[in-house]
Amino acid sequence: MSLEQLEHRIKLELPYIAFPMRTWLRPPEPEGAFDVVIVGAGQSGLAVAHGLLRQKVDNIVVLDQAAPGSEGVWTNFARMHTLRTHKKASGLDFGNPSLTPQAWYSAQFGAEAWDRIDKVPKDVWHAYLQWYRRVLDLPVRNGAEVTRVRPEGAVLSVGLADGQMLLARKVVLATGLAGSGRWHVPSLAAGLPKECYSHTEEAIDFAALNGARIGVLGGGASAFDNAATALEQGAASVELCIRLPALPRVNPNKWMESHGFLGHFHRLSDGDRWAFMRQIAAMNQPPPQETLWRCTRHSQFRLRTGTAWTAARWDNGAVTVSTPQAELRFDHLIFGTGTVTDVAQRPELSGFADAIATWGDRFDPPAQDRDEALSRSPYLGAGFQFTEKERGRAPFLRNIHAFNFGATMSQGLSASSISGMKFGVGRLIDGIVGDLFADDVQWQMRALHAYCEPEIRGYRPDLSIDDWEAGRPA
Repeated sequence: MSLEQLEHRIKLELPYIAFPMRTWLRPPEPEGAFDVVIVGAGQSGLAVAHGLLRQKVDNIVVLDQAAPGSEGVWTNFARMHTLRTHKKASGLDFGNPSLTPQAWYSAQFGAEAWDRIDKVPKDVWHAYLQWYRRVLDLPVRNGAEVTRVRPEGAVLSVGLADGQMLLARKVVLATGLAGSGRWHVPSLAAGLPKECYSHTEEAIDFAALNGARIGVLGGGASAFDNAATALEQGAASVELCIRLPALPRVNPNKWMESHGFLGHFHRLSDGDRWAFMRQIAAMNQPPPQETLWRCTRHSQFRLRTGTAWTAARWDNGAVTVSTPQAELRFDHLIFGTGTVTDVAQRPELSGFADAIATWGDRFDPPAQDRDEALSRSPYLGAGFQFTEKERGRAPFLRNIHAFNFGATMSQGLSASSISGMKFGVGRLIDGIVGDLFADDVQWQMRALHAYCEPEIRGYRPDLSIDDWEAGRPA
């Protein structure tokens, strides 16, 4: 089957599973307001848009600050060769086989080509997302940077960097890994010139680092991805330092990939959710095997375990990094130090971040199980919505849904995780659609009373029901 034939089949199949098709939402109030504004047109935002459209919530828009084709991480700071997840993982298809990455890939390159790949190359995944957006005709608006979200009467106002303001009943923050906080650069970099260090999420000119001595801090996959990229671009040496005494061997994320955990973690008690996430964080996560090999194939790569960075200073045109073992000299530093969860760091939430409940507000673990990072996570409802720190202070928070990495503590692998999208997107859609219906229950009741479409139009094909009831002869 060709790609053209696949697209034709999708157009035929979507109506097969479109029931019920009746328009059911009340007209927007005020006029021009959207039912849902989705912030972010990466994989999560696109899936949410399709999921809403399937449930006849079509007064929506997806906003992304990037130019068309540059949404998400895949053409920006994702420096891996392939996805980390199993090649069949997808949450964008909603059970329609024709919308899966496998169907799309096989239509272009053949089923045997799909069988030959172990994991999906990241550029292929990005191309799949672009196709998915096109074939479903999703309402994405590019060049739209969201700078603030505020309550505006009974709705929310979404302010854009260009001065525009949109109104919405619901806002979904499909804003990725740093969507509930910020990228983390250690304080030891505070006294360094910016040109001598980068974070893995930044645009890095690796060609300019040809022949340089590179120091990388961090043991996660992105740290190794950037180390490998620097080596492949001609770095003289790369030393990757981790504070742990040994590189982790076991990936707890793979354990989480089950119907039980992915589908039902969110239903556990607060204590059980806390215990699971604290254990997962304690186990750490190694880089994928192929990512490690991508580094170790270079003789100028060195992995330093048990090597925390305690200080850094700029002198004589290089950076000196202090560690418990020795001082190390580098020309450039790369921080693979992840994110910090802190909703106050998000500009769109800054006006009311102090009203958002966190896990630290809702759950008090035993002293031996305390974890500051987990405590800062937003405490989300079943539909990924923010909850109030003080009841009644900010009721509008129930209409802002955090479908990003910050949801992990409350919802498990669900957002910013291809493995969990199949389960998380559905819960989000159910929460949004359920709220829209319940909030309009009085309008829905009036619509029921006003409903007058007749089911019976005739006593016989040749005799109207009115004539029959009036006793007129046939």
